[in-house]
Amino acid sequence: MNIALIAHDSKKELMVQFCIAYCGTLSRHTLCATGTTGKLVADATGLEIQKFLSGAQGGDQQIAARISYNEIDLLLFFRDPLNPKPNEPDDANLLRLCDVHNIPVATNMATAECLIHSLDRGDLDWRDIVNPK
Repeated sequence: MNIALIAHDSKKELMVQFCIAYCGTLSRHTLCATGTTGKLVADATGLEIQKFLSGAQGGDQQIAARISYNEIDLLLFFRDPLNPKPNEPDDANLLRLCDVHNIPVATNMATAECLIHSLDRGDLDWRDIVNPK
């Protein structure tokens, strides 16, 4: 599966810790991320990650474009819901695209763990039937 990683600044360390904990599972998939998040995760885990621009420079929009072309199968987007962001409309667009293209998305640790465990069990294989490539 193609998995995209995005984390707001206050959630980057949480994303790093998540990826360390689930490094074995993530290593069996193709990963991409916004620039800073991708660098931090790659440095901490050794995972191979295709890095796009930072979110503020349009990296989230690059991932959104890949979602539009059915090139992303799962999005882990650790958001900070308590502090407003200048690029929050981009966040809403990203989540809307996930809904339009039927992409499983996690915006917090609890949901991310559910998706990772489902991935390990093979429960997310339904996407091949619903959205054949």
